[in-house]
Amino acid sequence: MSLQQAGPAHLHPGLAASYYKPLKDSDVQRIAEAAMHLLETNGMVVYTPTGYDALKRAGAQADEATRIVRMPRSMVEDAIASNPSSVTLHGREERFHAVLEKNRVHYGTGGTAIYVLDPDTHERRPSTIDDVILNARMVQTLDNVHVFTINVFPHDVKDQNAIDPNRFFHALDNTTKHVMGGIYSLDGCKRVVEMAEMLAGGEEALRRAPFVSFITLIISPFKIDAHYGEMTCYLAGKGLPVVVPTEPICGTTSPITLAGNVLTHIAETLGGITMVQAVNRGAPGICGSVGSITNLSNMDHVGGAIERGMIHAAVSQMAQHFELPLYSTSGCSDTKEVDVQGGYESAMMSLLVAMSGANYIHDAAGLMEADLTVSYEKLAIDDEILGMCQRVLRGIEVTDETLAVELLKQKKPGEDFLAEMHTVEYMRNEFFTPTVGNRDKRDAYDPQHSAFNRARAFVSQIRGQEPVSCMQPEIRQQILSNFDELICV
Repeated sequence: MSLQQAGPAHLHPGLAASYYKPLKDSDVQRIAEAAMHLLETNGMVVYTPTGYDALKRAGAQADEATRIVRMPRSMVEDAIASNPSSVTLHGREERFHAVLEKNRVHYGTGGTAIYVLDPDTHERRPSTIDDVILNARMVQTLDNVHVFTINVFPHDVKDQNAIDPNRFFHALDNTTKHVMGGIYSLDGCKRVVEMAEMLAGGEEALRRAPFVSFITLIISPFKIDAHYGEMTCYLAGKGLPVVVPTEPICGTTSPITLAGNVLTHIAETLGGITMVQAVNRGAPGICGSVGSITNLSNMDHVGGAIERGMIHAAVSQMAQHFELPLYSTSGCSDTKEVDVQGGYESAMMSLLVAMSGANYIHDAAGLMEADLTVSYEKLAIDDEILGMCQRVLRGIEVTDETLAVELLKQKKPGEDFLAEMHTVEYMRNEFFTPTVGNRDKRDAYDPQHSAFNRARAFVSQIRGQEPVSCMQPEIRQQILSNFDELICV
């Protein structure tokens, strides 16, 4: 399962896709017009002082008493034009760069789950720093997980301002892939930026090739609060990639219809992009969609709904319409264990969203229980699901060589193709080959080699290897000396 620098084309990130379009072209235009209308007439309530002032200076109609900010269409359109249409999430190795643009697709972890299924007991327990580390180490080895979005919360870090530095340090220490993360405090966010600048070799070096990015939040419906808003403005001012995602839920924080949810998604995240550009024109803002539907029998958020995949595929169409990079969602499940439900929910949703051309699909590996829990075995299984999605995105190559007309003409009826050089040349690159799934015949099948047991063996293999820091020793020591809030394990 280790990532190779050479191999089949579907192993490499950034394949382009526009195979699934749940919206007609006329629907896209109608939703775009409605989003502009909502931002201009209803606006958003903005509690962040920095964002409120920046939007007002940029031409928004701002009401001090209500904190409602109405954004003229021309202002939103200008923000869309000034926001980069392409944002690169740099890895600390070039082969791990993820270029978010047009309909190029990448996958990653995410969710900031608060539990893991313990790899020894297989019981659910609160996540810790050790789990941040093991998840990062696993992601470093997985072919189809292109970005590490820090996917668990460290309950053993008690100081709120120390949460962000610990999460990012232990992620960066254990993977050279791009590290993205949600943030919990402005002070902690600033410390992470300081740490990343030390690792990059300075502020400008980090801005030129940012190997970290950050997730804030628009609170549905149509609210930018002071906490996340100030962090968004700080990151925009630093010129670092910041995702402004929104999480409307059908029937509670958005209209119950899928169309109404898609409209809420795109209007809210465009409001976030407009604020980013008002703070720092040209800053790399990233649209974000995380929402889902409501289980109306108990009012819970639903993680693995197929409609969730449809929503995010539609938002992907909208982002491509506006030529904005997108942080999307798929691969989630409501299962409580690694089982059939987890497989079909994750696979169906990931395939839909990947086929829409969403740029960065987070939550795509390891999540279960409506995004509350990470399973290490499911992380390995989901990597295989994503590999199959990649093979679909690669499509069927039609050339003189792949059509093999001359070879077909040479063969007599009934002759096989097994010993042909054409077969040798294409047999390794043409197909997706599973490493978790088992294709043995029944008479050769060993239950110890079931998909779940193979995934469990892979987790054990990673855990059994001696951890190796992904930082230069002198820089690592410098960071440890300057950040006394870090917990070393």
